[in-house]
Amino acid sequence: MNSDTKNAISTVHPAMRECAAEAARIAGAVPADRLAAPTPSAEWDVRALVNHLVLYTSHGLEHRALRTEMPEALTTRDFTVDADWPERYRVALDRAVDAWAPPAVWEGAIGEGAGATPATTVATLMTLEMALHGWELARATGQEFRLSEETAAFVLGVVDEYAEMYRQYDGFGDPVPVPGTTGTFDRALAASGRNPLWTV
Repeated sequence: MNSDTKNAISTVHPAMRECAAEAARIAGAVPADRLAAPTPSAEWDVRALVNHLVLYTSHGLEHRALRTEMPEALTTRDFTVDADWPERYRVALDRAVDAWAPPAVWEGAIGEGAGATPATTVATLMTLEMALHGWELARATGQEFRLSEETAAFVLGVVDEYAEMYRQYDGFGDPVPVPGTTGTFDRALAASGRNPLWTV
């Protein structure tokens, strides 16, 4: 195992675990009557955001670790029809994070041909998605998405590294101006085109 892989395991996996725990906490406090509410992502209401979050940051994350195809049925499923979806999401998140525990999972690439991506990059970007969309769900439902300073700094570093790539695919908007005193995670949000002060 090379030093880059060892470094990824020691930095990305703890951040992934922390973001997953926080996403699960936020999901557990989503009011059932808020599913049609707006979110910081203008094209999504809370229901659509939840479905995206559950699909990709739990099921998708696990299948990528296992190098298996995600069942087609999952991609069209409305997870919110199950009243216990937050608990199911928590369980799926735990399973996904655990799937990334073996060091061998971090070696090599995921995908084939031109679409093959280093496993460390996949894990990094999926952790970023968990943090950004987890924050969106928190804000849309009157909650605060809280990360340690270490994980917030990790997220900011990933945003800075991949922002231009995301903008090419309309995943990020233009950076939002914020004061120099803005906290680390809020700076990451702003750099990704999200307004840290967004409210319903």
